[in-house]
Amino acid sequence: MNTIKRIDPRRPFIVTAEGLKRITLGEIGDGGDVQAFAHGGHKSDVKPRRTTKPARRSMLVAAHTDRGALDDHARQALAAAALLADDETEVVLIAFGAFSDDAASLGADRYIALDAFDRRRYAPDEELRALAACVAAFAPAHVFMPDNATGDGDLGRRYAAQADASIATNIVEIDASHVASYAHAGRAFATRALADVMLLAPNAVDAKLPFVGAGERVASEGIVPASTESAYVDLGIEEMDAAQVALEEADFIISAGNGVSDIPAFEALASTLGAAIGASRVAVDDGKFTRDKQIGATGKTVEASVYIAFGISGAVQHLQGIKDCRHVIAVNLDASAPIAKRANLTIVADTQETIKALTDAAAAARAARASGASIVETSLAEGAFA
Repeated sequence: MNTIKRIDPRRPFIVTAEGLKRITLGEIGDGGDVQAFAHGGHKSDVKPRRTTKPARRSMLVAAHTDRGALDDHARQALAAAALLADDETEVVLIAFGAFSDDAASLGADRYIALDAFDRRRYAPDEELRALAACVAAFAPAHVFMPDNATGDGDLGRRYAAQADASIATNIVEIDASHVASYAHAGRAFATRALADVMLLAPNAVDAKLPFVGAGERVASEGIVPASTESAYVDLGIEEMDAAQVALEEADFIISAGNGVSDIPAFEALASTLGAAIGASRVAVDDGKFTRDKQIGATGKTVEASVYIAFGISGAVQHLQGIKDCRHVIAVNLDASAPIAKRANLTIVADTQETIKALTDAAAAARAARASGASIVETSLAEGAFA
């Protein structure tokens, strides 16, 4: 007689930090009673506060947000400050842009959200004044920033030049006594003591922390000066057709697999959503897409913030190509497909029906937005001539 018991997939589950469902062992449920696990072993996962002592010193982390959140690179810079801080040092985050992340779980003890700034707005003088004001207010031992090409690296260098501060760039290794960077085209390793301003390369630090910060919000009034007239004129961002963006640089990708039969409808959805187009190897081999659209170990590796896979089962080679994507959504009739294990959200539905529904919903949302904008413009025009 077979005495092996099958794990009930309807057991209560928890959602991990990666957004994946994990069945809670030792609990019995009837279809995902998510309240049942709250009183189980999950309590032990609560992380302790890094420190509860009064702060005598501070470390400052500055980074731009994207749609209210810090990207992985910025989280790593914040983690570096939190790991180097002792029990009498607080970690202060200066978020340039709207901020809706959990500051405590990211390791920040206090944070200031500067909603007036945004990655899409070019205001270097105002950002420099804001950063300098925050440094003057908190007098940090060090300033940490991600060394990227989307504003933070430029801002860090501008501040160091203005304040005549020491700076270390493209840091790939850091501890309490030194930082290190590659030199001579990667053939040498340069080290130095900690600098006033430290710009970290991607993946220099693991962003996952064993503790949390206090996460207290600080009002920017009285710290950050009011906006003044800038010597720069922001001409805005030139919009580019998503289909012309290289997949390696695309932030939003929808990808088709063997389950997509209506290619024109799929391309219409990509156009409506403003997403770049990718494909699985099977879809490329079938001649549905050109080889430059192939994603996977034998194609291209992508790092999109949002990746939607339509009708892709998720072979190992394809999963390697999307391992660095932040949010993965899978649309597939097979709930047990390998890609469902990687996906943050799996939609078990017909691919073509889902494509049509998304296209209709996106088109309706755009029409409503355009209609609302027209009403506002008309009201303003009528008010001007009243």
